[in-house]
Amino acid sequence: MAKEFSCLDESLQQFIRAQAMFFVATAPSAGGRVNVSPKGYQDTFAILDEHTVAYLDLFGSGVETISHLRENGRITIMFCSFTRNSKILRLFGTGRVVRPDDPEFLVLRPHFGLDHPGIRAAVVVDVERIADSCGFSVPYYEFQGERPVLDAHHAKQSEEKFARRIVGDNGHSIDGLPALDPDHPLPSDVPR
Repeated sequence: MAKEFSCLDESLQQFIRAQAMFFVATAPSAGGRVNVSPKGYQDTFAILDEHTVAYLDLFGSGVETISHLRENGRITIMFCSFTRNSKILRLFGTGRVVRPDDPEFLVLRPHFGLDHPGIRAAVVVDVERIADSCGFSVPYYEFQGERPVLDAHHAKQSEEKFARRIVGDNGHSIDGLPALDPDHPLPSDVPR
């Protein structure tokens, strides 16, 4: 039976910290494609308080999450236990993107572990609904360790290459929504 929680209490925080991965889901407002992304590296996820979480967004093959957040802010994060105790936990909320050149990023940075190469942004989520479900059909898997491939790949890249990606494949989503393109500032970059 599913249960809804009023906040990320200590037991939920322990559950989240015990998971080796999480999934992020976003979608554009009208039409377009729903995006679901698996995320690894346990030290890239942080619980900021009982209603706020954040994760480091590393450069990858697409930029749908950032594009969708810019457009409507909707995001769901799912944690799933693959161990003896079955459980799925979903955090529904409103997310925003904090780029490394934003002063707020310096405040967020100490909440994360290693200095991963290829950090594209931090995604901060104001959690509005917290709910679990049984996960009875989720198979058992054993965690064998972090996969170092992405960090190793990013460590070989130059800052210039990351900068070119911002206007290249990370400039827009697959549906054409603006993402990191400097010609389309994030809402927090627009003068008020």
